[in-house]
Amino acid sequence: MSSIRRLAFLLIAWLSFGLGVIGVFVPLMPTTCFMLLAVWAASRGSPRFALWIREHPRFGPTVVAWEGERAIPRHAKYLAAGMLAFSMLVLALTVSLLWLKLSLIGGLTLLGLWIITRPEPALVRQ
Repeated sequence: MSSIRRLAFLLIAWLSFGLGVIGVFVPLMPTTCFMLLAVWAASRGSPRFALWIREHPRFGPTVVAWEGERAIPRHAKYLAAGMLAFSMLVLALTVSLLWLKLSLIGGLTLLGLWIITRPEPALVRQ
């Protein structure tokens, strides 16, 4: 792989990781999706960084559960469902175009159903 490509993947990884860390502290800012993007990009740009993310005590278990089992921990499902419900309420109260409001709320509802129907990690289910 060329060094420019490797550098681009590393840049994406660090940017995504940084956004994921911000998501820990800022409500409505996602963490897990940015960590998944970070580990994907780091796997191509810096396998050592990808391993560090996977072994991180805060971010690693969720990333490993998704990569290994396509599973989402129960607490993450609850948090996602709550944030989606809050987002739907905000949309219902602020978007004036009915077709747009219904489309966005419908899309978020489908996303929520998809998240909730994902399995839980095997180690958590015991």
